[in-house]
Amino acid sequence: MNYVVAVFPDRIQAEAAYSALEKAELPMEQVSILGKGYKSADEFGLIDPGQQARKQAKLMSIWLIPFGFIAGVAFNLSTQYQLVPSAGAFGNQMIGGLLGAIAGAMGSFFVGGGVGLSLGGGDALPYRNRLKQGKYLVVVKGAPNLTNKATSLLRQAKPENLQGYVDPNSV
Repeated sequence: MNYVVAVFPDRIQAEAAYSALEKAELPMEQVSILGKGYKSADEFGLIDPGQQARKQAKLMSIWLIPFGFIAGVAFNLSTQYQLVPSAGAFGNQMIGGLLGAIAGAMGSFFVGGGVGLSLGGGDALPYRNRLKQGKYLVVVKGAPNLTNKATSLLRQAKPENLQGYVDPNSV
């Protein structure tokens, strides 16, 4: 599936571009306008980088927290360090495991969340920001011949930005 995204500064220009696509007899179920009064970024399916970061952090915590616990216990077993002497050997191993699990949770939050936030959004974040600025997007999705025709028609409408994408999941 290919996508063409055109950014327009106002509603009138976006509607004019939409009308030009309609007059060229493009299948209108594959053309969308995003912006105030039309579809939102969430309704269209633009990825929210914050949501993607939370998902990545949760995914990493599934294995980092137990691994941290085991590593904390193993560290305490190997060093025989008595953090709280009154807790005994087993109690100190559990404290070491708890501290290791906390370190694993912090790692999943900072690394998983940070990586998800910086890489998870792709080009969706700039488009979300443009929608927040009050701009409008005209998006055409379909086969390459459809998106190529839409690209030439949208270029005539003189958008602020015109970008084409190939969905890697459909290849």
